[in-house]
Amino acid sequence: MHTVVVGTSGVTASDVLAVARGGARVELSEEAVAALAAAREIVDALAAKPDPVYGVSTGFGALATRHISPELRAQLQRNIVRSHAAGMGPAVEREVVRALMFLRLKTVCSGHTGVRPEVAQTMADLLNAGITPVVHEYGSLGCSGDLAPLSHCALALMGEGDAEGPDGVVRPAAELLAAHGIQPVELREKEGLALLNGTDGMLGMLVMALADLDTLYRSADVTAALSLEALLGTDKVLAPELHAIRPHPGQAASAANMLAVLKGSGLTGHHQDDAPRVQDAYSVRCAPQVAGAGRDTMTHARLVADRELASAVDNPVVLPDGRVESNGNFHGAPVAYVLDFLAIAAADLGSIAERRTDRLLDKNRSHGLPPFLADDAGVDSGLMIAQYTQAALVSELKRLAVPASADSIPSSAMQEDHVSMGWSAARKLRTAVDNLTRVIAIELYAATRAVELREGLTPAPASRAVIDAVREAGVQGAGPDRFLAPDLAAADAFVRDGRLLAAVEKVTGPLQ
Repeated sequence: MHTVVVGTSGVTASDVLAVARGGARVELSEEAVAALAAAREIVDALAAKPDPVYGVSTGFGALATRHISPELRAQLQRNIVRSHAAGMGPAVEREVVRALMFLRLKTVCSGHTGVRPEVAQTMADLLNAGITPVVHEYGSLGCSGDLAPLSHCALALMGEGDAEGPDGVVRPAAELLAAHGIQPVELREKEGLALLNGTDGMLGMLVMALADLDTLYRSADVTAALSLEALLGTDKVLAPELHAIRPHPGQAASAANMLAVLKGSGLTGHHQDDAPRVQDAYSVRCAPQVAGAGRDTMTHARLVADRELASAVDNPVVLPDGRVESNGNFHGAPVAYVLDFLAIAAADLGSIAERRTDRLLDKNRSHGLPPFLADDAGVDSGLMIAQYTQAALVSELKRLAVPASADSIPSSAMQEDHVSMGWSAARKLRTAVDNLTRVIAIELYAATRAVELREGLTPAPASRAVIDAVREAGVQGAGPDRFLAPDLAAADAFVRDGRLLAAVEKVTGPLQ
């Protein structure tokens, strides 16, 4: 099994994906263990002094003014975990919790938190045992980080609360730890706070959304090319010299992908045959501009994610000179903004894909295709209601594009009076990515059927490869009306698991 070694300088997006989705094992580097021990010595020295230090010998948040005596400090750390584990609603996905746990471990191993090496090792042990604490949908305001979600994870380290075992069954965490020979941790000064104070949940969801969107944007280039082909559009608008004079990298990449898919097509260039038209509609002609803008938004989001992956997010932090200082680095604004940006881009990509689908189904705009791509229009409804479903998904994407980060709600007796709502931005982006996959799948379904209906014209080799592969996957072609939901589900799976791209790239080579 693949192993990810966590050091002091952060982790990569591929590390997160390997642990969250691939079940990779986690190990602590010798450097990380040494840094943990060194920072702990600083915290222990401060704890022995009479002067109050936030997070070490004081209460938290609005209660930070109280100095806590040494005999109550272990109880203080237990209490912050118990009281902050206040999430509600359905449990979030296993991969999200694993990403959350792994990214908190990343910060702990930086040597800036003051957590003991044995606590960090126990965090790794839970991941390696496949023990996943139950984390609820609601509870994080994105500042001070993802407090409630992280608290539920810390609770499991203490042998409390519920967790899901590697078999998928939810049981008391104490039972699962005992079954895997893991000793619950007894938290000491600062450790409870250090386990809760981070942007790890929203960051983990950002990393996974970027991975999914990378596949979806390339898939959308393929379905846009198929729609252009089915509509007898022109590929001249995809010429690289046209995109070079407006040098957005994402736009150029998207156009190049579409051009690669359409290479050798016998359907393109017929836009002036029977019903001459000078230009294709925006949804066809401007596909690279819209998809390209989304790609460039992803580039910015990756920059933010990479910076966060290299960060130590905690409050207070242990600095190399021995100071323990309060800070505001736990605020989720940088991550929340890009999560919202991506939801806006996803909504627009879905919207333009739906417009192409609608054009394929409308006999007044499809340039010779049968109404709704039906076998016997009137007797058959064809893909009429498949487009309804796509439209409903796009409408939902637009609602999900409303930014969460533009909101803030005060908490902690006005101590935490401006919050990021980054967790909420991440949760709605996951739904948006899920729905965008379905939207692209419906365009694929309509476009492949439409290309097949262009009798006497030969599609591009890449298009033919897609049609053959999607039919082998159980997505049926043209014909009388039938139960459509299974076809749509099969098309969704075909896009979601990467088979669409695999089919295309066997002909075109890797798309950008």
